[in-house]
Amino acid sequence: MKKKLLIVGGIVLLILFLDQLLKIYTKNNFTYGESSPLIGEWFVMEYIENPGMAFGTTFGSKYWHKLALSLFRVFAICGISYYCFDQARKGMKLEFLIAVGLVLAGATGNLIDSAFYDFLYEFDPCAPVNRMEGSGLYAKCYGINWEHRNSGFLMGNVVDMFRFQATWPSWMPMISGKEIFPAIWNVADASITCGVAMIFIRQKAYFKK
Repeated sequence: MKKKLLIVGGIVLLILFLDQLLKIYTKNNFTYGESSPLIGEWFVMEYIENPGMAFGTTFGSKYWHKLALSLFRVFAICGISYYCFDQARKGMKLEFLIAVGLVLAGATGNLIDSAFYDFLYEFDPCAPVNRMEGSGLYAKCYGINWEHRNSGFLMGNVVDMFRFQATWPSWMPMISGKEIFPAIWNVADASITCGVAMIFIRQKAYFKK
């Protein structure tokens, strides 16, 4: 059991390191909305921030909306951590524990943004990245009342930077010309997706009973 948990813990720490390294690099070297090609024209690095969960999924613009979302992350991380430990104790396959660890790493990576980035970086209510209609918070910016997001512990945005720009071919009805995957994502989002996909695809191997 100890060996399995050490392997899973090492993978989680590696993903968290890569996730935070790329987010900090993006915030320090890109202006908001700036993009740069990575592989041809179909895979680019584009700096945005969102107030929600994986792939920009949001819950609302009020203070309690964001707080509920962040607290959900906290409870989910605690629950997943306990579940992973419990399954290791019961002798579950290492592959399954790694899949759970991928979900854990992704959830933790995005929580770090929300919890600490408003302290690491100065909060500017007039910055476009902090614009949020419906929040009820206003600052005088550019001669107008500018509605901005809440800030502070568990209130921060999540940094995203990867985007696929491929579109469906013209011969496909209904969806021709539309982006295949329009969401902008990060390493944490990819980690969650891979973990969930592994569990879904391999569930019969993991849960033979």
